[in-house]
Amino acid sequence: MARKNPSSTSGERRQVVLPWSKSAAISIQSIKARFFRSLVTTLTLVFAVSFLAFILVSVQIANGLMAEDVPGAVQKLKARGYDIPGAAASVGQTAKQRWIAVLSLLVCVVGITNAQLMAVTERFREIGTMKCLGALNRFVVRLFVLEAGFQGLFGGVAGALLGGFFAFADGLSAFGFPALTTPSAAGVLAALGLSAAVGLMVSIAGALYPALVAARMSPAVAMRTEV
Repeated sequence: MARKNPSSTSGERRQVVLPWSKSAAISIQSIKARFFRSLVTTLTLVFAVSFLAFILVSVQIANGLMAEDVPGAVQKLKARGYDIPGAAASVGQTAKQRWIAVLSLLVCVVGITNAQLMAVTERFREIGTMKCLGALNRFVVRLFVLEAGFQGLFGGVAGALLGGFFAFADGLSAFGFPALTTPSAAGVLAALGLSAAVGLMVSIAGALYPALVAARMSPAVAMRTEV
């Protein structure tokens, strides 16, 4: 004779609860199934993060040149648009650089949100099937956030490395080998890490609204939708 679960009631709906590892596997499979769309979305993030990393690493290079008092560095930095007060020992981002970086990241958020909304439209039946089988709203949100997280992690790291590479290449062409040897290693790593983290957060932020739209979808409506 089967034993009745004392924690359940006759009117309680069955719930599907999967471990994070299984959710991650489903998210990766979904990315593979929509590889080219995911690639375009990720490349948008790569370019935005690479620009941010280029700015941050370039500032570290400029600070290293000034800290080591490289001959002619101050004049070249001023010629390149850095605002350096008379006795300053370091430089920061210019207002123009900050605004361009912020705008590029905002455009990236909009692009990711649009791509994820299109993904929701394409997956009406898939989402409806999962909910008919008992998937909770938070499970659907988890899937979309994990997909965005994987794209953001890859795009953020790739963009940070790409931006750092071009920053050092630009510094090498302008200042020579001191641009490679004078910057603080800790400062450069912090700049790259911050850029990658921003990319990850931007990707997740862009996926939150589409994830909520998918989670709140009625299973019956989703199953009837023609896509």
